[in-house]
Amino acid sequence: MLQAIIGGLTLGSVYALIALGFNLTYTTTRTLNFAQGDFVSVGAFVGLGTVGVLTAALGADAVGYVWLYALAAVAAALVMGVLGLPLYLAAIRPFAGKPGMSWVVSTIGFGIVLQSAALSVWGLGARMLPAPFGDEVFRIGEAGFRSQELVVLVLAFAILGAFDLAMRRTAIGRCMRAVALNRDAAALMGIDVPRVMAMAFLASSALAGLSGVLVAPILSASLFMGVIIALKGFSAAIIGGLTNPRGCMAGGLLIGLVESLTALWSAQWREIMVFLLVILVLAMAPNGLFGRKLVEKV
Repeated sequence: MLQAIIGGLTLGSVYALIALGFNLTYTTTRTLNFAQGDFVSVGAFVGLGTVGVLTAALGADAVGYVWLYALAAVAAALVMGVLGLPLYLAAIRPFAGKPGMSWVVSTIGFGIVLQSAALSVWGLGARMLPAPFGDEVFRIGEAGFRSQELVVLVLAFAILGAFDLAMRRTAIGRCMRAVALNRDAAALMGIDVPRVMAMAFLASSALAGLSGVLVAPILSASLFMGVIIALKGFSAAIIGGLTNPRGCMAGGLLIGLVESLTALWSAQWREIMVFLLVILVLAMAPNGLFGRKLVEKV
């Protein structure tokens, strides 16, 4: 049971990061990035490429694999964050605030372009990013944990905590919250609304790229793995409340725990239980467990 709980919280924290990315884009632009899964997958391969280049240039012994992994995570977050800007400019900005859902097709198209470009570089094969502390198993009683599970759990919770603090205590965080509440009022108060929207997509894409590097040592990294991860991250946002960042975090952890605990009984029922959980929550609370309806105040 302890092993299942730790494993569930580990994957759940990754889902929480993805859900937080959906929250950022939805509350600021009322749109969603349906290419988020491709950003996760490509982010993992950017991390793999960074490790390969640095290892070839300096040697793993010269830098140390922990530092290689840290640099890979930073590189993935930066590259994917930067790619979030053309996504916003090309696929979101022309349609934000307008009737219709043209942005759905445009974000999916951007993801297809991104995935196709990545396939031409890395190919179809799945690869494994070595864990920074090796594959040693730590045991507490009869429960065993891989080092990467603990690394992901600690880093993801640290990122979630830092992000929550930044949203509440920093100027850019307060600007994002103001735009989420009322874009017109925020503009009248001197906030550069388009710039805040672009920053939201930058942060969301960076979180997706970072998530890809975090899970790459646990799951086999492939350019198709991000689809299911992003789907569960979106489910986490729906369950916790798409308009509430803390609710999105809670939804991610809940889905991770439900998956892991269900696997103790039957691995085939994991996806079914997540689906049933989403349906149940939507039936009882259409805005999510901790969500609130966004109303543009005039």
